[in-house]
Formats: sequence, structure tokens, C-alpha cells
Amino acid sequence: MAMPTPWILLLLAISAEVIGTSFLKLSEGFSKPVPALIVLCAYATSMLLLSKVVQTIPLGITYALWSGVGIVAILLIGFFAYRQVPTPGQVVGIALITAGVVIVNLTGDHP
Repeated sequence: MAMPTPWILLLLAISAEVIGTSFLKLSEGFSKPVPALIVLCAYATSMLLLSKVVQTIPLGITYALWSGVGIVAILLIGFFAYRQVPTPGQVVGIALITAGVVIVNLTGDHP
């Protein structure tokens, strides 16, 4: 069976990381076993997938996408699920991170 495209694996790695980070709050400092287990499994899955992705996509590009997309996704989850409203300065910072990820991907050669 052929390995899925590294871009799909990266998307799955980002999704796993976002799930893990989302459950951090629900784990209440790792005092709740089920959410804590979800955090650990999601992070382990994300790292496993990232280890496959970096075999094809350059490490810096992989990490820029993983962290940048993850930050935006967590910001949205925080806003909608936990009613955590970012300050204007935080929104500008997130926008700059997003712009950086877009520029990195538009200006380089990627497999």
C-alpha cells in the first residue's frame, strides 16, 4: 500500500496536534484521565505523522505550516468553544504569523 501524500499526512498531523491542544484545557492540568489520555495520544500521533512528513517536505517548511496553521486553528477553537476573545494586538500577531506561513509556501520549491 502506498504512503499517502506528505501534504495529507501534514494535514493529519496538524489536526492531531489541534485536537491534543484543545483537550489540554479539558484535562484540567492532567487531573482528568480521559482528556489527558486524548492529549497524549493526539500529540503522539502528530509527532509520528510529522516524522513521516519531514522525510519529504523540508523540516523548516513542515514546522512553519504545522505551527502556523495550528495557532490559527487553536485561536478559532478558543474563540468559539471557550469564548476567549483575542485582543487586537493578538489578532495582528496571528495575522503576521499567517502571512509568514503563506509567504514561506509561495516563495519556495516544495515537493
